[in-house]
Amino acid sequence: MNPLVSIVIPCYNYGKYIHQTIKSVIEQNYKNWEIIVVDDGSDDEYTIEELEKLKKIYTVIKIDRSGPAVARNVGIAAARGEFILPLDSDDMIHEDYLLEAMSAYEKKPSLGIVYCEAEFFGSIKGKWNLPEYRFPDILLDNCIFVSAVFRKSDWKEVGGFNENMENEWEDYDFWLSLIEKGGRIYRIPRVLFYYRIGHASRSQRSLDRFLS
Repeated sequence: MNPLVSIVIPCYNYGKYIHQTIKSVIEQNYKNWEIIVVDDGSDDEYTIEELEKLKKIYTVIKIDRSGPAVARNVGIAAARGEFILPLDSDDMIHEDYLLEAMSAYEKKPSLGIVYCEAEFFGSIKGKWNLPEYRFPDILLDNCIFVSAVFRKSDWKEVGGFNENMENEWEDYDFWLSLIEKGGRIYRIPRVLFYYRIGHASRSQRSLDRFLS
């Protein structure tokens, strides 16, 4: 099994981080991937310059400032891969993430979402202690971060990410849609995703309860 995985990276003024993000993709032990960067209306001069350089190597799509749900949908619509991994432009993945995810799908084709354990880095460091997926517990609170692997065909079937929801809720809504259509969930029992926390960010204030 060697399907193409499309890594969709929305970027809004994160030129200072995006090369680290892309480097983590380049270092994957699973080699059949493509990168699609969606410039979500960046107005930072440095970011604009960096994205212009990336155009020479990867697909870079520029849109007006629309938010992450729209940016992800635009990127996924342009993706050629059977599988999709959304990855924010300041986060990183372990070199084995795609390999482990594709192995899981090969062993259990009925899976609808594959994700992993995670750690924080940046201004906060430590294990991200998200509870393991259980149904119906997920109806009460999200336990799956946005950088999980799913099929493009499933994304299309459920109508993509809801572009009318507040930031950080559109992924929860999307997972519930995939679960409703019968997709099974698997969490890889390894830390393979790294979530950056910035100083005084909304994420930092809301994630204290998930720290080791």
